[in-house]
Amino acid sequence: MTEPQYPRLNTLSTGLRCRCPRCGEGPLLKGFLTIRDACPVCGLDYGFAEPADGPAFFGMSAVGIVGMGLFMWFEFAVHPPIWVHMAVTMPLLVIGCLAVLRPLKGWLVSEQFIHKAAPPVFESNGKHGEGSRWR
Repeated sequence: MTEPQYPRLNTLSTGLRCRCPRCGEGPLLKGFLTIRDACPVCGLDYGFAEPADGPAFFGMSAVGIVGMGLFMWFEFAVHPPIWVHMAVTMPLLVIGCLAVLRPLKGWLVSEQFIHKAAPPVFESNGKHGEGSRWR
């Protein structure tokens, strides 16, 4: 019995919707950021998926750049007291960072699936210097 063929899906679309990168139907995450063990629709094992700190880094970078631009515009245009920034700007930056975490995690997992990302395998472990002219 052959495994069904799945069309190559757009990683941005499936990732941002937090859907399975193979079928595009099943949910990728359970809870807020926990990756499921497998897709409930097509059965794809998500064991390959390990985006690590990528979503947090990209999210903080993007929100930080846009947020700081808006912060500076607000500061120079309105000249509010510092408590206004603490009450408005800081919560908006935190909410922005949290809002982009799920879509970025889904996108990175989709990219890992499409590019068949795997842990690195080194053939030279324990063989340093073998084959070298320098002994």
